[in-house]
Amino acid sequence: MANLNEKLTKIPLSQLAIPGSHDAMAYSLDMGSSVLEPKKIKALDKMFSTFLRPIVKKWGTAQEKNISEQLDAGIRYFDLRVAGKPDSSDLFFYHGLYTTMTVKEGMTELEKWLGQHTKEVVILAFSHFKEMSADQHTGLTNFLKEHFKTKLCPKPQVPSLKDCWESGYQVVLSYENRSVDDPVLWPGIAYWRADNSDPKEVISYLNSQKQKGRPEGLFVAGLNLTFDGNDMLLYLTKSLKEKTMTAYPLLLDWVKEQHSGSDKESVNIIAGDFVGVNSFAQDIIQLNKAESGP
Repeated sequence: MANLNEKLTKIPLSQLAIPGSHDAMAYSLDMGSSVLEPKKIKALDKMFSTFLRPIVKKWGTAQEKNISEQLDAGIRYFDLRVAGKPDSSDLFFYHGLYTTMTVKEGMTELEKWLGQHTKEVVILAFSHFKEMSADQHTGLTNFLKEHFKTKLCPKPQVPSLKDCWESGYQVVLSYENRSVDDPVLWPGIAYWRADNSDPKEVISYLNSQKQKGRPEGLFVAGLNLTFDGNDMLLYLTKSLKEKTMTAYPLLLDWVKEQHSGSDKESVNIIAGDFVGVNSFAQDIIQLNKAESGP
């Protein structure tokens, strides 16, 4: 962000093309944990865990790089899904299985990186909460506010990079839970999710969404493929990574056709799986250079 054209530092973050990580923490799934999803497999977990959990891990692992490596690769939006654990006072991330890393550990690593990169701004989207009480929500939001302190950007006006730099803001914190209201907790961010395993259908869906016009403020176009419990059992020898990497050439061709800005068909955040292992982030960042002009 520090290297962007000066013109781009003065427009809202919602008018920039920003690389994002879908299921950002799903690189450290715990085979020793119980299955949280999908429902069909969760119901069988107690009886067939030895057989099922390796399958869930193969299809639940959506990233290869840890959070610092994703940040180094240019990722600035993080899709963060949090769940409580019956036998633990800690909160964890999850995707199919719980992560080995706690929420506090993940956020500590991220905050340390931000301290070393003071002109970088991240968007943290906490959502898809599972097995959490009202007290746990209060505990999590209190921790996040105390942890990031003055780095948190208040709502409702989407800031520019210049605004953030002048005020010392580095974190836009979205928390998708209606029972929580706070000046520094932004509402859930719109996410265009195709819920399809075919990359051609994902592209078709994203194009149809673009025709309807972009949402107000920050929003995400999801390049991620979706597989359900039936798919996991059907493709026993496959994995989410294999399917995703096969689809990426087509998906990145779509990315290169996009543009940032404020018009009806402009994109903002583009999120995907296995970020940092190809040109995903750089292809998205490049869209800003076209917008800034010569």
